[in-house]
Amino acid sequence: MIELGEICKTYQVGDVPLPVLKGITLDIDEGEYVALMGTSGSGKTTLMNLLGSLDRTTSGVYKFADIDVSGLSSGELAVFRNRHVGFVFQNFNLLPRTSALDNVLLPTLYATDERTQAERIEYAKHLLTVVGLGDRMDHAPNQLSGGERQRVAIARALINRPRLLLADEPTGNLDSKTEREILALFRKLNVEHRITLVVVTHDAQVAESADRVVHMKDGIIADDRINPVDIAPVSEHPIRKSPVSLDVAASGQILASMINAVIVSLSALRTNALRTALTMLGVIIGVASVVNVMELSSGSSRAIKDTVASMGANMLTVSSTYSPSAGRRRRYIPLTPDDVAMLEEQCPAVQLAAPIVHGQVQLVYGNRRCRPTFVLGSSPDYLVGRNWSEMEMGQLFDENAVYDAQKVCVIGQTVATDLFEDEYPIGKEVRANGISLRVVGVLAAKGGDVIGNDQDDIMLAPWTTFKYRLNSNSGGITRVAAFDDQMPKMQLASNKRSTRNEHLSQIYVQAVSPELVPDAREQIRMVLSRRHDVDADVFQIHDITEVSRVTAQVVAGLSALGLIIAGVSLLVGGVGIMNIMLVSVTERTREIGLRMAVGANRNAILRQFLIEATVLCLIGGVFGIALGHASSTTIGWLMGWPSELSFWAPIVAVGVAASVGIVFGYYPARKASLLDPIDALRYE
Repeated sequence: MIELGEICKTYQVGDVPLPVLKGITLDIDEGEYVALMGTSGSGKTTLMNLLGSLDRTTSGVYKFADIDVSGLSSGELAVFRNRHVGFVFQNFNLLPRTSALDNVLLPTLYATDERTQAERIEYAKHLLTVVGLGDRMDHAPNQLSGGERQRVAIARALINRPRLLLADEPTGNLDSKTEREILALFRKLNVEHRITLVVVTHDAQVAESADRVVHMKDGIIADDRINPVDIAPVSEHPIRKSPVSLDVAASGQILASMINAVIVSLSALRTNALRTALTMLGVIIGVASVVNVMELSSGSSRAIKDTVASMGANMLTVSSTYSPSAGRRRRYIPLTPDDVAMLEEQCPAVQLAAPIVHGQVQLVYGNRRCRPTFVLGSSPDYLVGRNWSEMEMGQLFDENAVYDAQKVCVIGQTVATDLFEDEYPIGKEVRANGISLRVVGVLAAKGGDVIGNDQDDIMLAPWTTFKYRLNSNSGGITRVAAFDDQMPKMQLASNKRSTRNEHLSQIYVQAVSPELVPDAREQIRMVLSRRHDVDADVFQIHDITEVSRVTAQVVAGLSALGLIIAGVSLLVGGVGIMNIMLVSVTERTREIGLRMAVGANRNAILRQFLIEATVLCLIGGVFGIALGHASSTTIGWLMGWPSELSFWAPIVAVGVAASVGIVFGYYPARKASLLDPIDALRYE
């Protein structure tokens, strides 16, 4: 089964070559039990490592049945070890904090046979029963004696039904009684199950139990003799052996290996729970920051959109300034009610227009008083354009109230609360700068605007009431005389044109739709410039979308800054993961060597450590998402800031966390995958 032809192995120690094997030629038949003996440094362990493909020859030919092992790639060698070779190490090399059953199942994680996981578990239990540990399957290595640990190692070596079993000083750490039990077990495996055994030993008693003893000295075979041994009958139920092949894994087996890799990664992370938690802390903080910023910015954007919609996304305000003049004095171009009518008539993109007169008043009711933030006179169309015609109680004044300059007003809920508290306000008289105004309606709640002002802190009256009952000067609104003494109401009502030349503070305009706002803007400029015979630039036109756009830009800028800070946190967390993974690779070097010895190729090791880093980040990402959502909700509640659950926040956070794991875990994973199995096993 084994053919070695002129095998040489030379190690390079610095610049000095160190030959260890010097032309070994050896044949081993299937089912033989061979003992390799020799003093320390004779090359017997190196030869065993070459037989198990843990090391490569410098020259010579190694054939295993129909396989030219000396010409295999590293990936093919991993498959070869997994299918055809089982190792029993002197120091057992069992995974700590892992049950005996899981240790035995370790090589199956990299197996490519057709067995199901249930069949593998059943076979592992059978092997543990065969080696006398049927009642110790759930025990960890530190709960087993030395002999029991060696039995677990033997069962692990047999789990993939190898054709060749290699044992390096298998009794070196055992007492004499346990040594006899292990030797008897080796003989049983060899005789009953026809497994080829190669045992490296310096113990003559161990060598005498073998069929054949090969003595080595100074890297060559000094003696090769046969021991006469009685052969017992073959067992009716032998341990099955793998066929001689190196077929690649099927797609289903690759998927199963990926699932196994995830399970192994979770197990490895669980064994160092505290270190894992501390490593995840940086990722948790970074992801929480990302989610927090995204949810707060999403809430702010939604609040801006809602406020714009409530204020009228197609709202424009027209203001006038001074016309440019070649002389020293400039002419002020006032806006008049006649301009309002012309805008409605001559601008196709304008749906309605309303006059606006601003002012400042102090409202008094009994011993309570307040100064509303928004005080203006207008027509009923103003509230229609603001999408605010719905009343909490009472009703809006009509056009007749405008024509008659009636002493009526409509107030917002904030003003109603300040003045009337729990009283019913409709029909009550309030004093506005000494003028009595009757409250005819209370507006429905509107909330804050895009810059945080309370829109419900408002008093609205007919604009004519402002002009004639509350005289508007540059310094504010003051009472000059009672309107009833200057102009009878019926005179104003009968001569509606008398109001057309009054000066307005602004004109409120509502476009037909938000899409026609630019058209409405141009049409308004053209109509007003023709009417007043001035340049169109004299009239300033603003719409709420400008305010919302600026506010959105500020929110976006702050969000970007927050995301940069969160990214720095994730970067720090990623560096921490890389450091921990590098430490983990160093600490688990022997484990890596063991996994390679039982069949893990470099891709499997790379995949395992990448998955560990990614799983670490994903778990941290889940906790970070929960923490970020809780913190954004708490901040929104405490500070009164809008917060909205973002659909993209968890997706971005998980994606970023996984990317951090892959990017920062790749170097440690690659470093682990490039380890040579024999060097990893020898690592101290």
